[in-house]
This record gives sequence, C-alpha cells and structure tokens, in this order.
Amino acid sequence: MFDIGWSELLVIGVVALIVVGPKDLPVMFRSLGRMTAKARAMARDFTRAMEDAAKETGLDDAAKGLGDIARAKAPGISALERATEKFEKWEPKMSAAAKAGAAAGAAAFTPDPELQAELDAAELAGEPEEAPKPAPKGDA
Repeated sequence: MFDIGWSELLVIGVVALIVVGPKDLPVMFRSLGRMTAKARAMARDFTRAMEDAAKETGLDDAAKGLGDIARAKAPGISALERATEKFEKWEPKMSAAAKAGAAAGAAAFTPDPELQAELDAAELAGEPEEAPKPAPKGDA
C-alpha cells in the first residue's frame, strides 16, 4: 500500500528509537497497533454498509444485468470486425461485358493525337495556352 521496503522500515525504527526512547517505544507501538486495528475495522464496516445498501436498492442486480449485456455484445462486435476486414480486402470482379464497356468508354474519350501533340509542344516551350476567343455575336 505504502510501498515501504525493509530499509525504510529500519530507518523509521531507528528514528523512533532515538525520538521516543527505549522505555516508551513499546507503549507507542502498542497504541499505534490499536489505532491501525480501529481504522481497519471502521473501513471494513463502511465497506459492508455500502454493499448492503447496494443490495437493498437492487444496484447489484443491475450491475449483473449490465455485465450480461456486455458479455452478449462481445461476439457481435467480433463478428462485425471480421466482416469489415473481409470488406476491406474485397475487390469486385468485373464481368466481360463491363470490361468491354470500360474499354469502349476509354476509347471514346481519347484526345485527338494532333491536338495533343500541339499541346505538349506548347507546354514544353513554356508558351501559355491560348484561351479560346469568343465567337462574334451575329444578328439573330
């Protein structure tokens, strides 16, 4: 409780022997032992009274019920964790029709090679791209 080792107890005993004296030291230790026993008895009575009050109010049953709920919840949580792991590893397989559609879509959006070459050349030369000029408004 106090984390006192043998060396600390020896130092405390020597100091007590010097301060109190050899004649009154046994009387002091006896009274210290009685006070310690009374403190322990009071703590035990307090603990017992709190346990009795908890039993009377039904708090003990409620605590057991909550414990049962927590134990019943644990398998569900572990199953949920396993499902999320499977979902994170899941990679959908594309059907042949979906792959063909994706390839056709990619081909449909391929830029004009000549226009792409002009854009690449302008980018390498450091020339700014020309913004498209608006068409003149005609009389409608």
